[in-house]
Amino acid sequence: MRHHLKHYIRRHEPRGAAHLHLKSGIGAISAMVLVGLLAVYTGLPMLIAPFGATAVLLFGQPKSPLSQPANVIGGYLLAALIGGLAAHFFPGLWLAGAVAVGLTIGLMLFLRVTHPPAGAVPLVAIASHFDVPVLIEVVMIGSILLVAVAVLHHYIPPRQQYPLRAD
Repeated sequence: MRHHLKHYIRRHEPRGAAHLHLKSGIGAISAMVLVGLLAVYTGLPMLIAPFGATAVLLFGQPKSPLSQPANVIGGYLLAALIGGLAAHFFPGLWLAGAVAVGLTIGLMLFLRVTHPPAGAVPLVAIASHFDVPVLIEVVMIGSILLVAVAVLHHYIPPRQQYPLRAD
């Protein structure tokens, strides 16, 4: 039994430098503070849970293909369109949210703009009753802001390449 459990409890992430982890945390704080301030000043409900998960990828795993700007912004746009339409035509219907999540994942994979936190946007749309234009506005402004902060953050020493360079 113990032999089988080790596959579930082994940490596969390599060890990192403490100062880089601290820098990642500070970057995430900075990004979320800016998103929160934007929410206060615009009145838009900008602090949605998927943005917290995006911060993990942008500041903790910037070299991941899932963290790249096209994936973040494209994944969110796609998810907002699908989730917004599902919420508009089937308001409050949990099954529509579930189908919208599946469609979002399938289309993100097909278009090669996979961003896992964006998969939650259809559920946000169904649960929050966002109007479609407001949902699109929130996820587009938020995702662009998060990417912009990540670009600036990773330029500060010790630098990390972000975004990854095109071949």
